[in-house]
Amino acid sequence: MGDSAGGASVSGLAKLHVAVLMGGWSSERPVSLMSGEGVADALEDCGHRVTRIDMDRDVPARLAAAAPDVVFNALHGVPGEDGTVQGLLDLMGLPYTHSGLATSVIAIDKQLTKQALIPHGVPMPGGRVVRSEDIHTADPLPRPYVLKPVNEGSSVGVAIVTDASDYGNPIRREATGPWQEFAELLAEPYIKGRELTVAVLAQAGGPRALGVTELRPKSGFYDFDAKYTDGLTEHVCPAEIPPHIAALCMEHALTAHRALGCHGATRTDLRWDEELGESGLYVLEINTQPGMTPLSLVPEQARSCGISYAELVELIVADALTRFGKVSDGDG
Repeated sequence: MGDSAGGASVSGLAKLHVAVLMGGWSSERPVSLMSGEGVADALEDCGHRVTRIDMDRDVPARLAAAAPDVVFNALHGVPGEDGTVQGLLDLMGLPYTHSGLATSVIAIDKQLTKQALIPHGVPMPGGRVVRSEDIHTADPLPRPYVLKPVNEGSSVGVAIVTDASDYGNPIRREATGPWQEFAELLAEPYIKGRELTVAVLAQAGGPRALGVTELRPKSGFYDFDAKYTDGLTEHVCPAEIPPHIAALCMEHALTAHRALGCHGATRTDLRWDEELGESGLYVLEINTQPGMTPLSLVPEQARSCGISYAELVELIVADALTRFGKVSDGDG
């Protein structure tokens, strides 16, 4: 598919033509663009031919014209993370990175994720889906509790409701929060304690948990700004937690990755109340399209394991080729 030039592949992957799908129109568009540019630059540095595609309604025609060997899905949120793009790529017969249609449909929906993972022994907070209209009449759970959109990532639209919060009691309609943007919300008990995350990377010998990172926001909680603004959150990698808790975090992340049938890289977010020991550890969600920005956690954990950013990108591409039964013998 054309000529290839540039540097050498860091993992022995043959030269390929890779379409990097990024951007889109979700609330996470800016993050996706950063992820996509980082991935595209790394692939070019490794000698691969790259076509950058900013997701729009014409994406099927643009992908057909590009005719890549494989698509690197660097989209975050809807429609790139919920199964929509995965179904499109399946119909087009194009291999792509990260998880497939069915896995994506489940993992983007926090309530479906609970239903899928709890039977596998993954501890997750209780709670229920509520109509936003109803929270203005009465609290859906005893305070403190968390309200979040059912199918958004990057902590978009998360509100922690406490007795001291200025939302009112009951929550006022005019108070700024996710109830103004979403008709339904997931209400969960607030888990106090420490914010932990585990990256899992699919490899030839099976998925590997890369480690545990603790996230320490300088103020407030680990929201969208804290995730993507340099200096607002301290990343402690590896997390300074007891070894048995770290091992349990990685075990839960691996169980979630396997149970949902994930591919490529995933990131599992957890919360740990250290006063309760092992019983205070809960999985909050699993992200099937984790960020690949300079501040993202998966590349950071990969580096701690001696895997460079370029190697990480190529390992994700190699997993996609293996999953779709393709041999990495493209000529770029």
